[in-house]
Parts: sequence; C-alpha cells; structure tokens
Amino acid sequence: MEPAKTKKDSWNSQVGVILAVSGSAVGLGNFLRFPGQVAEFGGGAFMIAYFLSFLLIGLPICWAEWSLGRMGSKVGFNASPNILGAITNKPAFKYLGVIAVVIPISIYMYYVVIEAWCLAYAVNYLAGNMQFSETSEASGFFGSLIGVSENGSALKWDIKHVGFYVLIVFGINFIFIYRGLSRGIELFCQYAMPTLVIIAVVILVRVLTLGTPDEDYPNRNIINGLGFMWNPSKIVLQVQETPDSNWMDKEEILPTQLTPEMRSAIEANPDQRLEKRSMWSQLLNPDLWLAAASQIFFSLSVGFGIIVTYASYMKKDDDIVLSGLSAASANEFCEVALGGLISIPAAVAFFGVSGLAAIGLGTFDIGFNVLPLVFARMPFGMLFGFLFFFLLFLAAVTSSLSMLQPGVAYLEESMGLNRRQSVTILGAFTASGAGFVLYFSEGLKALDTIDYWVTNLLMVLLSLLQIIIFAWVIGIKKGFEEAHQGAAIRIPRVFGFVMKYVTPTLLIIIFGSWLLKALGVGIGGSAGSINNYIRDLFVEPNTVAWMSVGLILLVVLFIGMIIPSSKKMTKTNNQEEVSS
Repeated sequence: MEPAKTKKDSWNSQVGVILAVSGSAVGLGNFLRFPGQVAEFGGGAFMIAYFLSFLLIGLPICWAEWSLGRMGSKVGFNASPNILGAITNKPAFKYLGVIAVVIPISIYMYYVVIEAWCLAYAVNYLAGNMQFSETSEASGFFGSLIGVSENGSALKWDIKHVGFYVLIVFGINFIFIYRGLSRGIELFCQYAMPTLVIIAVVILVRVLTLGTPDEDYPNRNIINGLGFMWNPSKIVLQVQETPDSNWMDKEEILPTQLTPEMRSAIEANPDQRLEKRSMWSQLLNPDLWLAAASQIFFSLSVGFGIIVTYASYMKKDDDIVLSGLSAASANEFCEVALGGLISIPAAVAFFGVSGLAAIGLGTFDIGFNVLPLVFARMPFGMLFGFLFFFLLFLAAVTSSLSMLQPGVAYLEESMGLNRRQSVTILGAFTASGAGFVLYFSEGLKALDTIDYWVTNLLMVLLSLLQIIIFAWVIGIKKGFEEAHQGAAIRIPRVFGFVMKYVTPTLLIIIFGSWLLKALGVGIGGSAGSINNYIRDLFVEPNTVAWMSVGLILLVVLFIGMIIPSSKKMTKTNNQEEVSS
C-alpha cells in the first residue's frame, strides 16, 4: 500500500486535539442519554456496571484506537479503511474498515436533527414559550416541535417547529467543517468546551442548592435525588390486585422516605408489600449491563470511527496515552459530575421517584419532558432553561463536527479530492439523509431505526474488530510500544491482559446477548419476545423502517464502492515497517 500524499491538515497543539476528541465524546449522550439510562435502571447498580464497563471496555478500546490512528499516520493515511489495511498487511481489513466511515456518517444524519431540537428549545426559552405546568403541556410542545404525530409535520418554518433550526445547524456545522481541523474543528472546540463546562457548573450549583422545592413534599429533595442516583440497593413497593394475581411494582421508595409509620401501614395492608432488591440481584440483570456498555460507547465515542482518524493527524512523538486518558476523563466528568448530577437530583426533587417513573424514562424524556417542568417551577427558570439547552446545543455541535472527518479523510485519500470537494459531497449526501429523518418524524420511526441498527450492531462490531487488530493481529507488545512512544505515562500492564482477553470476550457477550434478545430468546430466566425493530422488518413490515435500513445500506454502498477505485489500495506495506 503506497502512502498517501503529504497531509496538509493537522492539529495546532496537543491540547487542541484533546479538546477536539473530548468535544467529539461530550455530546447529547452525556446530558440526555446518560440521565435517562440512570433513571431507567434505578441509579446505583447501573453506575457500578457503568464504571466497570468504562474500565474493561471503554478505556481499552480508547487506547487501542489512539494507537491504531497514529500507526496509520506513519504510513500517511488518515482514513480507517486505509489504515487498517496498511498496518495489518491484510487487505481484507480495509473492507471491514468501511464500517468506521459508515457509522459516523449514518449517525450524523439524525444527530443534527436532535441538535436542532436543542437549539429550538434554547430559542423558545428566550421567547418565553416554555412556561409549562403539566406533563402533557411539556410533552405536547416537544411532540409538536419534532413532528411526532405525523410525517412531515416538523417541516414548518416558525420557531416552534424544528425544520427552521435544522437549516441553521447545517450551516454552522459546515462553516467549521469546511475550515478544516485546526482552523475549524479545533478552533470551535477550544472555545465551546470551556464555555459548556462553565454553563454546566452554573446550572449544577443552582440545582444542588434547590433543597426541598415544595415543603408539602418533604421527601422530594436534592439529597434524595442524589441517593436515587448513587444508592445501589432499592426498596420497591409492590401491589396485588387480587389474591391470585401477580405482584406488580408500583413505585420505588428511598430509604430516607421509609418511616416506621409507612412501613407499618404497608405491612398491615395484605395487598401491598415491600421488596428489597440488593445490588447483586440488580447486577444479574443482563439488560443493565447491555445498557451500561452501550452508554460507554456513546460516552467516549469509541466504536464511532472518529478517534482513529483524529489520532492519525498527530505527530509520531505526541503523547497518546495521556491524551486518551485526558479526553476520556474530561468526558466522564461532563457525563457523571455534570450531566447526571444536574438532571437526576432536580427531577427527583420536583417529582419524586414515583413521579419520575410515571412521566416515562425514554432517552429524551428526562431532557425534553421532565427538565422543562423543573425549570418552570424554579426561580429564574427561563434563564436556566435557556442555559441548559444552549449547553446541549454546544455539546451537540462539538460532537457533530467530528462525525464527517472520517468520511472527508476517506474521500481525500481514495478519490484524490481536496477538502472542499469532499465536504461538499458529504454535505449533499448527509443533507438528503437528514431530510429523510426530518420528514419521517411520526413516532420518530426513522431516527429510532437508524440509531438502533448503527449503535447496537455496527458500533459493537467495529469495537470488536479494532481491539482484535490491536491485541491479536498487531500484538500487545508492539501495540504498547507504539502507544508508549513519546508518552509521559505508561498503560498499566494489567491492561495488556484486559485488552487481549477481557475486552473482546465482553464485546462478544454483549453482541451475543443483543442478538438473542432481538430474536426473542429469553436471557437470565426472562421470557423473550421478538423486539420491535425485528418485527418492523420481518413480522409486520414497516415501510419507514425498511427505508431507514435501506439508507444505512446506501451509505455502505456509497463508501464501499470507492475502495476499488483507489490506486493507493493496490499494494501493501510490510507490517514490520509500520510497527518500527
């Protein structure tokens, strides 16, 4: 494989690349998806699975991606297909590497739509349109804004519908993407990252000083909100409608809420009982581990195909071990210490644990349905609501700017295009995809379908591919030698064992569990049923679902067809030369 032409694009500084990679990772997953996952899986037990997934899956893949990217830079490549083909001396890997370009392009096509939701909320807070008193009002506004009731209903050009904002978001994204790495992406992240952290800290301080917002509900307070997030055990009130019926969960009761009087009243009622669920019993739930591992992929942007490309623009003696750890740590701070501590305690303080469950715990519910009600009841709530959703918008832009760089690099290398030509082609392609997602908004079917197959199938496969290449094809010894070149710190030796055996095994288990659940096979003693995404394709075919999967396949075809046309892919380098 012949090296590509000398790269003109590069990072200005190592701090700049850390901020850019952190910006890629810090996004809507931190402030929307993470709180929703914590709430859905009961707090503390999820946090344990989450941190273990970070250590055993996220961080190992992160270091592997940084190392693979810089190895690619030494042979003059920036695109994952070309990098994986060159450094392994196995041309077949370049075809598998196509996944690393398909994933960020596919995600970008719906991510910019969600990004536009955030901007729309920020603008509507400034316009004073967000004074909600009931859950139905908040969910009604959200549904109308995004067009959830009818396809095409979001395509109205006023401030209460998202179509107008998608155009603005596309414009902002492509202004900076056109400018390149240092003058565009790095420049934006250098200002946006500190700004979003400052805004988040201001909101966090306000949330943590809320105390007990309503004295009529003394158990709804910030302390109990923090307890819900971090307490690994749960006490659940169960009810039985008839003596022969099954016991059903009614609500979770925090330990601080369970007074002797309440316990006595429950014990005196034959139709009610308390069930204590230990941390260990919750950790036996495979769904919890699947959710925690999936969140780590979002949290660190591993398995996206972005870090490999970003790292390929670094110099051969830049510290990738500390850079990777710094970027991962910055993301974890934003996710856990900011995103989680803002949303969960505030929601519990205003609605209680049972009220939170009643509202619904989908991916977007905490952010777009629950928090607007919180801000509406908070002093200076409109200001803090604007700040929060502007924070989400900044976080989303720092992520979306990174998503087309793998595609840009691939078009430049494989077709000999310059940056403006590559960005123009990808801009037209992704605009069509985003238009598809925006139009087919009923029930969020298009968005949800694309997200499901990309994140549950392609991202896990790419992560598994990359960790196998690093640990087994290249080898831990040579991989660590590459990682430690110019490094101020060394990867702990135990991670050699983790990266070779533990991480691949866990990824295979995650993929196998997902596949079994999707096909309706019960796991862990639970009854299984075919999930809605399989049902939409094969049991009760849904036209929009099929078109959404077709859009992903179109991206695969678009990227895959470029490989044979690349003259650079006709020969291969010797792996020993790459590793030296």
